[in-house]
Amino acid sequence: MSTPSADDITWMRRAIELSHKCPPSEGAYSVGAVIVGKDGQAIATGYSREEDPKVHAEESALGKLSEGDERLTGATIYSTLEPCSERASRPLGCSQLILKAGIPRVVIAWREPSLFVADCQGVELLEQAGVEVVELPELAEEARAVNAHLNVES
Repeated sequence: MSTPSADDITWMRRAIELSHKCPPSEGAYSVGAVIVGKDGQAIATGYSREEDPKVHAEESALGKLSEGDERLTGATIYSTLEPCSERASRPLGCSQLILKAGIPRVVIAWREPSLFVADCQGVELLEQAGVEVVELPELAEEARAVNAHLNVES
């Protein structure tokens, strides 16, 4: 894990704001995501269930960009929850989508609890592929708060 910057806190707070836009679901987390280019500007944003009841936040943000968008190779994606490592509704988890997009840095607020997936391996998959992963435990409670209806604590 790498050390966060002041900008990391700012962008994660924006992702947390986005998570509050998620339509509530008893079967999925409410998550926000922001993709920021190396110039420090937001490239795309997304949140869970934004336009599709099965879409995840990272998938939503990535879906707003062209495949092969050169800005992604120097970008950071901020996600309020650890990117998923597997999904029942899609062939690729968000970790794989991030790897496919070529994003070299991921910042998360909290790790996925075992509520829906027994052992999420998102961080491990990303790190094994050479992606820099930064965790912001000081913002974990803010990221979890929007998911209070799921009774998750960690």
